[in-house]
Amino acid sequence: MTKLVFFDLDEQEQAVIRDAFAGESGYDVAVHGEPLTIQSAPLARDADGVGVFVQSHVTREILDTLPNLRMIAAMSTGFDNIDLEACRKRNIAVCNVPSYGDNTVAEYAFGLMLALTRKLRPTFRRVEQGEFSREGLRGSDLKGKTLGLIGTGHIGSHLARLAWAAGMTVIAYDPHPKPDLAEQYGVTYLSLEEVLGQSDVISLHVPYTKSTHHLINAERLGLLKHTALLINTSRGRVVDTGAVSDALRDGRLGGVALDTFEGEQVWIEEEFLKRDDVAAIVLREAMESFSILHSDRAILTPHNAYNTAEALERILATSADNIRAFFAGNPQNVVAETYHKPAARAAPAAR
Repeated sequence: MTKLVFFDLDEQEQAVIRDAFAGESGYDVAVHGEPLTIQSAPLARDADGVGVFVQSHVTREILDTLPNLRMIAAMSTGFDNIDLEACRKRNIAVCNVPSYGDNTVAEYAFGLMLALTRKLRPTFRRVEQGEFSREGLRGSDLKGKTLGLIGTGHIGSHLARLAWAAGMTVIAYDPHPKPDLAEQYGVTYLSLEEVLGQSDVISLHVPYTKSTHHLINAERLGLLKHTALLINTSRGRVVDTGAVSDALRDGRLGGVALDTFEGEQVWIEEEFLKRDDVAAIVLREAMESFSILHSDRAILTPHNAYNTAEALERILATSADNIRAFFAGNPQNVVAETYHKPAARAAPAAR
């Protein structure tokens, strides 16, 4: 019997996972609402496979408590919440969901652009207070503005289409340019510095790696127009939150919308309430984000860009398929060479 344990699922998601494996023999499935932490790891002590969202940080210490673990279903495209090197050493497969929300996250990013340019945050707050004055609420059009995309993978490409339809000029930085975007939507590929310097709106669509850590830092923020808007729906540590806070306070940045940011785990209630070991550096990052939160030119949202019914259905379906494929001996969507499939045994020679 293959034991599977899923973490960080709400009641509806738990029901979907149970239904996905209900008609199949050979699986013992357990589902839990809390994330996988060192405290909750005993729930998966005998697990052959676990499923986790990005709120679960699968560390070396946690893996040490899971001796039978053979695969991790990352229920996301990103997997920087999982210690890949520790998985390689243990030959534990990490399988992700390469594409589930191309339009989902792109639509959210476009919505954040509109929210900033039309000053929706102060507008909503004013109306909630019973005030209907338009003073100070004059926004600006997106049509005719320049969008700078940092990363033109699935999500960035979809945002390029939306921006083109809205009448924006689209420029982009990506080590691997896509000719079809240039041909169909007029996307011009430039250097990172050129994109930062020429854009009215900058939207980030890159994975978190060593090379993208603080890709947007104080030095690069200095290249931006003082009226530029910065959108991040990728990973929090791609942006130096402290540098953004300083630039916003000093009037060197027009506005910022962060769906993911450094220190976000302190503000996300369902994770914070289960932890009493928050590091000082994380608390400092959280205070930087708190500073940003108090600006009318800033929007923070709780890592919510992926969160639609349709996208979650795709995430859970692909994760279940990844699990079935792995335990059937045909691993799929394995990331970063975390797993090497054992060589098939040769048939015994005829006597």
